[in-house]
Amino acid sequence: MAGVADYSIATLGSHSALQILRGAKDEGFKTIAVCRSDHAFIYRHFGVADEIIEIKSYDEFHKVEDDLIRRNAILIPHASLIAYVPPKVIEDLRVLHYGNRRILFWEADRERQRIWLERAGLNLPRVFRSPSEIDCFAIVKFYGARGGQGYFLVKNEQEFWQKIERVGELREYTIQEYIVGIPVYIHYFYSVIRGELEIMGFDRRYESNADGIGRIPAEDQGRIDVTYTIVGNFPLMLRESLLPEVFRMGERVVRVSREICSPGIWGPFCLETVVTPDLKFYVFEISARIVAGTNVFMETSPYALIKHGKPMSTGRRIALEIREAIEQGRLKEILG
Repeated sequence: MAGVADYSIATLGSHSALQILRGAKDEGFKTIAVCRSDHAFIYRHFGVADEIIEIKSYDEFHKVEDDLIRRNAILIPHASLIAYVPPKVIEDLRVLHYGNRRILFWEADRERQRIWLERAGLNLPRVFRSPSEIDCFAIVKFYGARGGQGYFLVKNEQEFWQKIERVGELREYTIQEYIVGIPVYIHYFYSVIRGELEIMGFDRRYESNADGIGRIPAEDQGRIDVTYTIVGNFPLMLRESLLPEVFRMGERVVRVSREICSPGIWGPFCLETVVTPDLKFYVFEISARIVAGTNVFMETSPYALIKHGKPMSTGRRIALEIREAIEQGRLKEILG
């Protein structure tokens, strides 16, 4: 019977690769980083990859697939894989892939996302189908996993057209009601092997220039276009009384995922929410894989520590799930 030593954990050298590879080593796996040549030194420096496969650009990712297959690698997806590797390449991958790869296409399509979240009974901001419908503060978001790059705020149709012209190449976008509250990014993990949902932690994003504009005098702030490009993340501890609702939301998302994209979502995912003063969660997006906000808990979060009784990052939790699946002869159940 195959064991952990017969497999390697591989991921694209970006986003949360340090965490994924470190977690895999903690669980006894050999590790592989597929890196752009100009980024490879990072993974050598931190020593998390037993092997580094260099490519000139992300477009060449498919060229190393046979190398990964020969090494019996299990590929862990993250946002950089989705953002930079063409969807058709991901769809046709032959290498072992952790998670339901078809669910990633529900994440990438904001219309499908909304159907998913609505069917789960979550509170969602309004979506304006046309700029002419804008009647309140709204945020314009572009499709794809590019960390908030290019997002902007508008108050009306006229302001929308003024700002969209500055974007340059027009991409697919959605116009969403801007909910005023505290952003809370909820890190979940659904375990197929253990049959339960876990909370791995919470974070807040640190965004440029939205989080830097307060350093400018108030009378000058109106001259600056607010943007939301993610630079980093903060850890967050949530009021304990909110945890039951957090679990309920996650459980409904998992249940509906099985209906829309069987066998559903498993492993790490994130609900991106805003909590209003009346402690109501509004969900504005779902990420159907590990998110970079989990990097703030590279060692562990308090929630994961309590649950597992030892340090447990989301990267290590993925590796633990794979290890338990291998040991129980159930690996096929978590590949997709």
